[in-house]
Amino acid sequence: MHEYSLLQALIRRVEEEAHRHHASSVRGLKVSMGEFSGVEPRLFESAYELIRTGTICEGASLEIVRYPGRFSCPGCGKDFANGEVLHCATCDRPAQMDERSESLNLESIDMEIP
Repeated sequence: MHEYSLLQALIRRVEEEAHRHHASSVRGLKVSMGEFSGVEPRLFESAYELIRTGTICEGASLEIVRYPGRFSCPGCGKDFANGEVLHCATCDRPAQMDERSESLNLESIDMEIP
């Protein structure tokens, strides 16, 4: 389950940011993930509950913002519905996946700074 390794890297990053800002604790994290990121949100949440124990994130909540998979034409911007052929009839160009559709990002950290 690669969710564990992703969370280990996430917590390391949060610990680095907390240290850099001299934070005494972390209250919450906000993470965004795209539909095609390869991350299962429920597994990510349950792995977070286990991995955060004994870290600066131990008492921190986790908010996950989901982005749907989205494709559009790079020429005219036409959006393609799920299951639709991913080629624009108007521009004769292949559709491109929106960057958020496959991303996993740490959006924000709520820290206690003395």
